[in-house]
Amino acid sequence: MATPYSNVNTYRQNSVASATPLQLVIMLYDGALRFIRAGKQAILQESHFVQNEQITKAQRIVTELMSCLDMEKGGEIAKNLMALYSYVYDQLVQANINDDASALDRCEKVLCDLRESWSELDKQQRATAQANAASPGFGDAKAA
Repeated sequence: MATPYSNVNTYRQNSVASATPLQLVIMLYDGALRFIRAGKQAILQESHFVQNEQITKAQRIVTELMSCLDMEKGGEIAKNLMALYSYVYDQLVQANINDDASALDRCEKVLCDLRESWSELDKQQRATAQANAASPGFGDAKAA
């Protein structure tokens, strides 16, 4: 018999498996933001174990985002993203070491802004794909 937890886990696995690369990046931002917020809550509650656990999870996601950058093909955009990710990573470390919730606020601001940009790009790509699917393409037998 499936438990509610296993159903959620299956849903998450299916979401990841069917996501586009752009949607996966957005999911990474969502995860990092969730862990940052949980880390901030733990700082405010002086729960150091939970704080470390949550902030470390956010650090791992930021590290993953950094490792996915193609510095050769990405050019200036990749360099700028690397600088922002490095800043966020450093702020996460400082927040964890110094129990500094304001450092987490700075991380959240940067990642929220980046997530919004990626989300807007995803919407544009979907709209373009829908428009292309709705119009007859070149080489379409009916259009000729």
